Amino acid sequence: MTGPQNLRHLPTEINTPERRTLKVVWKPSKRAKRLSLRIAPQEQHLVVTLPQGCPPAQALSFVQTNHRWIDERLQRLEKTPSFSAGSIIPIEGKPHLIVHAPDQVGGAWLEHDRLMVSGEKAFVNRRVADFLRAHAATVLKREVQTMADNTGLHPSRVDIRDTSSRWGSCSSSGRIMLSWRVIMAPPLVRHYLIAHELSHLQHMNHGPLFWLQVANITPHRKQAETWLRQKGPLLLHAK
Repeated sequence: MTGPQNLRHLPTEINTPERRTLKVVWKPSKRAKRLSLRIAPQEQHLVVTLPQGCPPAQALSFVQTNHRWIDERLQRLEKTPSFSAGSIIPIEGKPHLIVHAPDQVGGAWLEHDRLMVSGEKAFVNRRVADFLRAHAATVLKREVQTMADNTGLHPSRVDIRDTSSRWGSCSSSGRIMLSWRVIMAPPLVRHYLIAHELSHLQHMNHGPLFWLQVANITPHRKQAETWLRQKGPLLLHAK
């Protein structure tokens, strides 16, 4: 059986072929049907989920045979946009340089293709994130309202939330939630994501009628979904 006592001899770190040292968290699960791996992006460690009864030796072998996959995922995370001074981040799909302006006041503001940030350097990341949240609340709510007026699909409420696992959702009560990180995506992607959630006001599923409704609102589905697969995970974990 798999349990805490059986797992205590497993390594707490592994070394990958690219000579990376990575912390490992072994996570037994009664609900899991098979062994699985994931990289926890914020903590930068490997989580290994083990189904009940899985021998520890099998779990370790599974990790070792997937070293290449682990390295590829870590390389992707290294490309995650940083909210630090000197970094370039997308805002409404366009690259902006984060410029620390310690002698100025005003928090954070846009100047052409630059995001200016005042105050102490230690607060730059937080002020960038705060700016993006506020900017998202203004822009995304306006875009939802415009599309709602054009389609007749009016949500009961629109919330901009801090999520790093999904772009949006629509509840049975008609409340739409969008991640503030959507503000980093280009216009066609935002158009598709909003169309997707508004379509759920009529169809709370992903059946043929739902996708027909999406197609009636936006022509950008294929292009947006490709962009989201390729670049979305990096933006969801930007910090």
